[in-house]
Amino acid sequence: MSRRPAVAACALAVLTLGATSACSSTSSSADGPGGTPTVKLMVGGIDKQIYLPYKLADNLGFYKKYGVNVVLSTETDGGVGAEDAMASGQVDMAGAWYNHTIDFQVKGKAVEDVVQLSGAPGEREMCTAKSGVHSAADFKDKTLGVTDLGSGTDTLTQLLAAKGNVKTNEFSRIGVGAGSTAVAALQNGKAACVMTTQPTVAAIEKKGVGTSAIDLATTAGAQNALGGAWPAAGVIARTDWVNAHKPAVQKLVNALVATMHWINTHSAADIANKLPSSYVSNQLVTKADYISALTQDKGQFLPDGIMPAGGPKTVLATEELVGHATSSVNLGTTFTNDFAIEANKTGGFTTTTAPAGSNG
Repeated sequence: MSRRPAVAACALAVLTLGATSACSSTSSSADGPGGTPTVKLMVGGIDKQIYLPYKLADNLGFYKKYGVNVVLSTETDGGVGAEDAMASGQVDMAGAWYNHTIDFQVKGKAVEDVVQLSGAPGEREMCTAKSGVHSAADFKDKTLGVTDLGSGTDTLTQLLAAKGNVKTNEFSRIGVGAGSTAVAALQNGKAACVMTTQPTVAAIEKKGVGTSAIDLATTAGAQNALGGAWPAAGVIARTDWVNAHKPAVQKLVNALVATMHWINTHSAADIANKLPSSYVSNQLVTKADYISALTQDKGQFLPDGIMPAGGPKTVLATEELVGHATSSVNLGTTFTNDFAIEANKTGGFTTTTAPAGSNG
């Protein structure tokens, strides 16, 4: 979800989670063993709960089941952002936020969302007790932490401020990353609040350094705070690449849609048991903490991969409000439900999300 410039060599910018490197200047969707297409997908923080479907699909064997070899990697602090790596051709697809498709269109680049995993950002505004922040109206004269400047959390922080009638020049924003660095920003008084996701939220609560002032972690929370579903995590790719590799895209979406239905029908404990142990138990949280946090925020995930009705319009309104876009954006080219609809048919699944039309 971050927008970091590509200032580091790719070999240093990503942590490869597959057998081969995720760094390449050429397309990687050539047939693999047995004619199976290979897709390189970089995630904007693969161990974050908001992005758990990507590795979960792998561990459930769904990529293999649906006939696609997915080489997963993750962006790292100070490295190239997942969406920028995708746009520059270092990887084929990015596990990133939908709003980047709007940002890219404004910059003259055609990028689209091919499957939507969440209807909410999965974020919470975590504030210290002494901050006095209980809503966005209290942001004035405060220093607020975001993942990094220009990231999705930065955009959302500015949006919340605007809705609270606080102007951008009336508060400060600083990049604090996620995990231990975000916790430290609250502990040492560097920031009054930080916008972050699970499991960092759980770590902040467990250490007693902050509580949730604003809930953007569930679809219902996003609707209350932002005026509608705010689709965040999804798979985005260059439109020209999607058009040239539709069979591979369909197989990837088939696997992820099956994963979303699996998430919808299983408990947080079931999900945690299928993830790498390092994701669910580390220096920040215990496995019990992770499961508790996921139980609380599991409502962000969409059960069928369908872009929710009105979601793109809500996101565009966000981008307009903070000055990143105008109403001239053609939302119909920023996403497609075609692959997800076909994936639900292929898997024999029932769709429950009211889909967004071509105009959002």
